[in-house]
Amino acid sequence: MAIETVTGYCWPQSIDPGQPVALHLSSAGGRTVSVEIARVGAAREVVWAGDVDADDLPTPLDASANGCQWPAAASVPTGDDWTSGYYEVLLAIDVDGKQRVSHAFFVVRPTADSTNTILLQLATNTWHAYNDFGGRNLYNGGTHSSLQRPMARGYLYKPDGAGRRVTTTHPPDRDMNTHVGYVRLNHLSAWAGSAGWPDWEWPFIAWAEANGYGIDVISNADLEAHPGIVDRYELLLSVGHDEYWSGPMRDTVEGFIANGGNMAFFSGNTALWQVRLEDSVDGAASVMVGYKGQFKKDPVYDTDRIGELTSIWSDHLIGRPENEMTGVSFVRGGYHRIGKRVTNGAGGYTVYRPEHWMFEGTGIDYGDVLGAAATTVGYECDGCEYTVVDGLPVPTHTDGTPDTFEILAMVPAAHFTRTTAARPPKPDEPSEIEFLAARVFGSREPEAVRRIEAGQAMLGSYTSPGGGTVITSGSTDWAHGLAGRDAQVERITANILDRLG
Repeated sequence: MAIETVTGYCWPQSIDPGQPVALHLSSAGGRTVSVEIARVGAAREVVWAGDVDADDLPTPLDASANGCQWPAAASVPTGDDWTSGYYEVLLAIDVDGKQRVSHAFFVVRPTADSTNTILLQLATNTWHAYNDFGGRNLYNGGTHSSLQRPMARGYLYKPDGAGRRVTTTHPPDRDMNTHVGYVRLNHLSAWAGSAGWPDWEWPFIAWAEANGYGIDVISNADLEAHPGIVDRYELLLSVGHDEYWSGPMRDTVEGFIANGGNMAFFSGNTALWQVRLEDSVDGAASVMVGYKGQFKKDPVYDTDRIGELTSIWSDHLIGRPENEMTGVSFVRGGYHRIGKRVTNGAGGYTVYRPEHWMFEGTGIDYGDVLGAAATTVGYECDGCEYTVVDGLPVPTHTDGTPDTFEILAMVPAAHFTRTTAARPPKPDEPSEIEFLAARVFGSREPEAVRRIEAGQAMLGSYTSPGGGTVITSGSTDWAHGLAGRDAQVERITANILDRLG
């Protein structure tokens, strides 16, 4: 029996201060919805509250691709003084004396006169790729992900409890199925461990604001729709799981770096997949297209638009590996402390170049392990092809990694194989590592697969010819080192924000 509840989404998802935002709601039994809007960072600041009448509306069978197309139940007038950030929209109805609650969100972009010098772009494309509200996402057969539908449970809010992180943490969870049990106990989307606001961006922003850093916020899509917004900042940030990037997004960030801007990727699995944002509604793209393993069905396949193919950026057909921007790639990384991949790994990096400025004040020396107590390395990780010279890891620069990239610290990671995948492939489908080898090298034969079997999560840095400094953590879970109050992770983060921001 379905639980009677309320669901909703906001449109647009990213606005300027003073621009109204529409609430599109469906309420069980047509009950009145209590709405509370709050900016969430180090504190939760309520900026609007009220009751909204809403109808009980069906979810269309094609909602995952084409949206719910619910009419606006209300238009909320935002204030000119609303600070840039993530805004939580708390929706509640009363069902037989019990409160049913769900969440929606929108982003307020910074004003042109913002005095902040650091800009964080939320990994909203990745949230939408995993969102399975309405049935489909880009992991269970879908190729089009609508932005005009609610987020499934778990992407915008997670209750506390064992297994909240998909990464197996230190001290070890009681058993390896804790996360699966947590998801089922709390009736969350089965994919909720892989994406969303509470997993990475929230703890990062909360730590930064609590420590006095002013952080302006935009969505992934804003890098495409409003590229000029980055020009007035010293430092751009990517945090957590930032997997899906469009071509115009990369153009914006790579141009910023080339012109001397600084970028910190406190993220992993960063920009693995190319996507396209399409179908503008009220001036904002409403659909994200990603064919992924079905790339031969992509309309641009085998055309003169092959560079827009929604396969991995490192695909030999695209020829634009993400290493060129980040320094690293998931192709040369994999998983750490998740499922059957590096199950008992350190959860932290072994440091090889402690003389780098980011380690100042940490007391770190050669061979020390960084961040293990808080399991700062976990889930999805990025590395590059490297060799060893005089005992130190050195990039080969054959996979797109910039010539000035330095590997500062690293720890093993590995891809899912046919026998280690949590969701095993069908007999006629390639395993993850076979797919990656085929797309990068044009072959899934054993010799090609072996080239990427031994991955690494790499903490590293490079400087662009234009003088921009780029930092990468090579792991999704850096923010958990901050949430876990690891003093060395905190000091390194502060060093980066102070020097580059």
